[in-house]
Amino acid sequence: MEFDHIETPTLTKAQLADMLHQEVGLNKRESKDIVDAFFYMLSDAVIQGKEVKITGFGNFQVRAKAARPGRNPRTSESVAIAERHVVTFHASQKLKELLQAAVLPSSQQGDNKG
Repeated sequence: MEFDHIETPTLTKAQLADMLHQEVGLNKRESKDIVDAFFYMLSDAVIQGKEVKITGFGNFQVRAKAARPGRNPRTSESVAIAERHVVTFHASQKLKELLQAAVLPSSQQGDNKG
């Protein structure tokens, strides 16, 4: 599946639904419902503290960050940053390899100075 027809550098849920419609042949409403359901289930699992593993893509995890001192960059005033939870994403080895295969050939073209 090629993404060359994507007009912006951001891939949106609407674009994902449109690709499902075009590539799989589902109607537009079904495509939108599937995309919405996928992201709802992903979000719900992460909110519950579960790790979400998508084979060949990567893992989403919740990580606790401890409270720490910080600084307001505009005023240089010290501020306390509260304890919080963040979602992290770790790409799978397969995705990393696909990325390198896609990036390296185009970046090596400029390296060949004869």
